[in-house]
Amino acid sequence: MGAKTTKHARQGAVVDRDGPAREEAGRMRASGESRTVAVAGVDFGWGSSGKLSAVLAALQSRGGERSRFVGLASGLGRPVLAGSPVERWFDLPEAEPERELARIVREQQVAAALVVLDGGLARALGDCGVPVVFVDSLPFLWTEGDRAELPLDAEVYCAQRCVDLPPECTGVLADVRRLRWVDAVIAGGGAGRRAAPGPRPRRALVSLGGLRAPQLDDWASYPQLVLPAALEALAASGVDEVHVAGNLPAWLAGQLVDSCPVPAATTVGALAHEDFLHRLAECDVLLTSPGLTTLLEAGRLAVPTVCLPPQNLSQIFNGRFHERAVGGGSRVVWPKEVFAEDEALALRVGGEGRALDLIYGGIARAAQQHRRATSAAVRGLVAEALRRVEREPGTDWGALTAEVGTGGAAQVADALVEVLGATGPAR
Repeated sequence: MGAKTTKHARQGAVVDRDGPAREEAGRMRASGESRTVAVAGVDFGWGSSGKLSAVLAALQSRGGERSRFVGLASGLGRPVLAGSPVERWFDLPEAEPERELARIVREQQVAAALVVLDGGLARALGDCGVPVVFVDSLPFLWTEGDRAELPLDAEVYCAQRCVDLPPECTGVLADVRRLRWVDAVIAGGGAGRRAAPGPRPRRALVSLGGLRAPQLDDWASYPQLVLPAALEALAASGVDEVHVAGNLPAWLAGQLVDSCPVPAATTVGALAHEDFLHRLAECDVLLTSPGLTTLLEAGRLAVPTVCLPPQNLSQIFNGRFHERAVGGGSRVVWPKEVFAEDEALALRVGGEGRALDLIYGGIARAAQQHRRATSAAVRGLVAEALRRVEREPGTDWGALTAEVGTGGAAQVADALVEVLGATGPAR
């Protein structure tokens, strides 16, 4: 496929495949056939698990296609998928996982796989003869330096729409064999918005995901710099109640909460996906490291949102996309002594890893050498962002989500149903 020249063309309209998918789902139900589907998300933050949860819910909302689901790896994200229809999880060894994967595929009779962002696992499943529906929520991130990590030959490569697609991505995406653009892959049902927030936020949610990146030596540096700063800013702004969610271990969360002034009712704990959405719907303001899934879910509910400093390369893009879409100044950037965003973006042309070295190194040095000063600077920036949220009650907090659409979970579910229909009779 040739590279196209405009953003709209590059993210061409999604073909309407609802009819064939519904027909195939009905045929499978009528015949009583059952397929085993392997699901997996990259072991990074919790966004990939949130997407898996949304797609599985979309499949269930159809009336229950006759599929059984087994999970692969994804150890970090399993708590998010509590209550999902995944009946069993399989760990994979770090060394030579291919043999174990082949055994699981054979013994579980895996007919297809749904993989979010884990390109290596998607390719390994393809090598086992399993057709893969791959979900890429970060298509704007990739350059030629990342080509080898992407499953360009996936049975269906679902790229999530984005507000901008840098030219560095064009050549890579042009070589995807079966590219399908989809809307935001987020939950479409569940909790509705409680009510429009008042002029001064009283109930807040703080979300820190993505803390345990594989390349990150000291994942505690980010919360040590950011969480006390955010809690102190919330307490000073008059917030009464705050819950801290994310993949933050209880011992560290408790230590950081005890180290600073906090709102009177402060709770900490990981939340399953549906519980997170309910909590999100009820809060007056969200403070989050700018993971894209969380920003899009907050946008669906029009929750006022402060983007905390980015943890990684994709979050620089996410925060900028959000700021531009909502037209507000509620994004917090690191002091220049930590790292400069433009420098990180320039380094990515050699692959994501080079930019991550700069980002992770800057955060680690700040935590080790200048923690108090950096945290104080972040606290001031968060406080100013909260004031801007209060001063601008007319901000369209759903603008980013509206721009990319909300039907992605159903569209990915369609792709999976089609792939299952093409695999032949159940074994």
